Amino acid sequence: MKAIVYRQYGSPDVLHVGEVDEPVPGDDEILVRIRAAEATKADCELRSFRFAVKWFWLPLRIRFGLFKPANPVLGGYFAGEIEAVGRKVTRFSVGDQVFGCARLRMGAYGRYLCLPDSYTVIPKPVNSSFEEAAAIPLGGLNALHFMRLANIQRGETVLVNGAGGSIGTFGVQIAKAMGAEVTAVDSPIKEDMLRRIGVDHFIDYTREDFTGSGQTYDVIFDMVANSAYSGCIRSLKPDGRYLKGNPRLSDMIRATLTTTFTGRTASFTFAGETREELLALKQMVEDGSISPVIDKIYSPGQAARAHERVETEQRVGIVVISMQDWL
Repeated sequence: MKAIVYRQYGSPDVLHVGEVDEPVPGDDEILVRIRAAEATKADCELRSFRFAVKWFWLPLRIRFGLFKPANPVLGGYFAGEIEAVGRKVTRFSVGDQVFGCARLRMGAYGRYLCLPDSYTVIPKPVNSSFEEAAAIPLGGLNALHFMRLANIQRGETVLVNGAGGSIGTFGVQIAKAMGAEVTAVDSPIKEDMLRRIGVDHFIDYTREDFTGSGQTYDVIFDMVANSAYSGCIRSLKPDGRYLKGNPRLSDMIRATLTTTFTGRTASFTFAGETREELLALKQMVEDGSISPVIDKIYSPGQAARAHERVETEQRVGIVVISMQDWL
């Protein structure tokens, strides 16, 4: 079958359209005809094997291939149609339109993807295209996880650092849906988009360090890997909550100390990406509370350009690869 493949680690140019074996579903598996997949930072990091959070390097190298990729097909978040089901599968039927997560199996950059029925895959929102649905799971699941963890109350102040990315844009919208007053921190090219999705205040990080302004917040949701931990904690109210989406090992240690010895709470628990959470997101999309913000849509032959777009941080929203050319 056709797939976007990479046979060695390196720059975006290692991506190309090639042929791999078509998967065959087992008794408890589903076969999905992929219509669209998100191009994520994680895909780019796996392709190059360069990670913002360095302590991930060794376990991931062992899992994904020491010298070359063990699985040549990237892609963890997708939308598509059920092509076939195993004999024990009862949740889905052939032709169902679905979206969800491939977890560490990856493979969503291919024409077909085979997954256990137990994975986080559900019917796609009725008001979303395949491209829009593929842009929901990564950002939506992680943002919902952290916003629930923050236990945001109506009228509280929330700052989202790195608000213009896949997770950040959903974090902004979910916080607004919970009744928060939201401040977004990002580059100036993303200000218009962030204001359109509801931010109340915008801080251009190239001109102002929010940790030095003296302003404090009930919640800080931080998606920037190299941000200053102590500055973020200083920017919290006395009982504020700090949520770190890309924690360094030092951040994890300091978060434990902050929570134990101060009135503030610091959390870095990773999202479980559960079916219940994805169902909640689907409902929010269908009732208009949130929507994916798509920057650009690329074809499989433009996969290298999609990764370049993600890595340059010039994107204003989510980058999607559409497989509609493979119909």
